[in-house]
Amino acid sequence: MGTQGKMGMWQTGCLSYGFAIGSLVLFVVLLVRLTYQGWQSLRSVKVCTETKLGNQKVRLLDTAALFAGQIGFWKSELVISKGLLQSLSPAHLETVLAHEQGHYYYRDTFWFFWLGWIRECSSWLPNTDALWQELLILRELRADAYAASRVDNLLLAESLLLVVSFQTQSENNFSSCAEIFCAALGSSSEGTRLEQRIEALLNHQQQFTNAQPCSQYWHNFLLALLPLITVLFHQ
Repeated sequence: MGTQGKMGMWQTGCLSYGFAIGSLVLFVVLLVRLTYQGWQSLRSVKVCTETKLGNQKVRLLDTAALFAGQIGFWKSELVISKGLLQSLSPAHLETVLAHEQGHYYYRDTFWFFWLGWIRECSSWLPNTDALWQELLILRELRADAYAASRVDNLLLAESLLLVVSFQTQSENNFSSCAEIFCAALGSSSEGTRLEQRIEALLNHQQQFTNAQPCSQYWHNFLLALLPLITVLFHQ
């Protein structure tokens, strides 16, 4: 439409163009920074020893901390600490693997990479952090429900408590990327968030166990695209 056009009743100009281009450049810089951080986390994963637990390939993290998480993008890798293998019984370990399989099934690391980018771009908005925390707990509840449909939900709750209790005593090597590039059993497990997850497991809630895509989600996604209608008002 050029610098002499209009958007609705407002006149556009070089200033609005400069602001738009500057915003796009900033968003690209944030995306590149997140991509670099993700690449660094993947490099950290690759140096870990690869082994098998049953039929599943895992990377062993040489630390006494209790840690298990999917790390990566679309095809994430499961990383488990030696401390976790030494501390949990085979039954509890099975529940941890089931939880992490839920994260892999829903490709949480991939989607939260993009959601994390949106979070960075909208960090100036007042409710961004609150919405981010809600997304994290919903991600964990969904993975918990996925696991509870395959293993004993009480054992999974016990495993969660064990992992969270040890996390307060030591930190893992991926703490800096835990929210975006790493979907771990102990994510979003502080205070009321932990209580919410435990309560959901004890009640054996099933609201997230349906693995089939729901048309309602697509309706909500299309609703989010409504602002694009404003393009029609550009002249």
